[in-house]
Amino acid sequence: MIHIRLFLILLAAFAAATLHAQRSSTSTEVRRVGSEAKTTGSAASGISDRMQLLMAEEVPDDDNAQWMRVVYRTLGADNIKNAALYYPEDVVDGQENLFRILMRLLAAGDIEAYEYLDGREIFGADYRINIADVLDRFHIPYTEGRKTPDGVASFLIEESDVPAAEVQSYYIIERWVFDRRSNRKTTHVEAVCPVLHRVGDFGGEAVRYPMFWVKMSDIHPYLMACDIFVDDDNNAASYTYDDFFRLGLYDGEIYKTRNLRNLSMDRLYPDPDRRKREQASIDSVLENYDRKMWVPTREEVIAAKEERERIQQGDTIAVKRTSDTVRKSTKRSSRAKRATRAKRAGVKEQKTVTRSVRSRK
Repeated sequence: MIHIRLFLILLAAFAAATLHAQRSSTSTEVRRVGSEAKTTGSAASGISDRMQLLMAEEVPDDDNAQWMRVVYRTLGADNIKNAALYYPEDVVDGQENLFRILMRLLAAGDIEAYEYLDGREIFGADYRINIADVLDRFHIPYTEGRKTPDGVASFLIEESDVPAAEVQSYYIIERWVFDRRSNRKTTHVEAVCPVLHRVGDFGGEAVRYPMFWVKMSDIHPYLMACDIFVDDDNNAASYTYDDFFRLGLYDGEIYKTRNLRNLSMDRLYPDPDRRKREQASIDSVLENYDRKMWVPTREEVIAAKEERERIQQGDTIAVKRTSDTVRKSTKRSSRAKRATRAKRAGVKEQKTVTRSVRSRK
């Protein structure tokens, strides 16, 4: 009887070990196949699906927004601050401009593009565009390539056929949010749209052709991998395209804000001078909104008043005078507080007597 029990125990242990080995072998094979599938998903771009997940951009949550403003800007190539978006026009030492990066990603089927609507933009599945239609619309030569593992069509475009020199501006959508949880104002670029500037057959002024919208959250991992330099005095590529947009290194004019009537600045303010004033006013509100959330102290009010007087009078040494005023007002405030505390305690404030340290005969 004992031998039978021992035999059954050994048999059960052997069966459990065999089952565990089978499960381990199966799970290892699944991980291997899964990892291969992930690494080959975007091999042409050098960004795997896992890298995209790790570098996914954190978009501000509108549910916690106490205040939000959506503005549309145009970033022109004539502004030196935006030169990093347009140069080099050709691929030089592995560096390429933003439009070439976007076209390469779209042709490979790595990102999605959305239709440009002359109005409120919608980034939904119904407004996704076919890259072949875009290439045909703007007369960009291409050849069809192999489909991606997901069944998405890819296209081959020669570098010389990419109209990078004709892209002379970009439209971007900025979202300014004041978060009630962190009490911080953040700026987020939601989407970018390249704009072609083409002259007709008979010359004249160039006509603008907005091509498509690309969500910044889709191209965020790729922009982080593209090093650029933004200063002529420092040729070290110490920034990326992601830094360029995240840090607001660009300079653009507001051409529209989200409003109930969905009208552009040109239609709201036909007069150019008034339109300039309104654009400057919106920029001022966006930059100073978080500062207006706090009540200034008496010393800060005095310093601001002195600063305004300095600007009006053109005084170059008023900065020192302003700092001295703040320091004196701070001392007076501290002396008054000590006197109040002493009075409440029934003790008169004693004056400090300073004696001379000179030797007396």
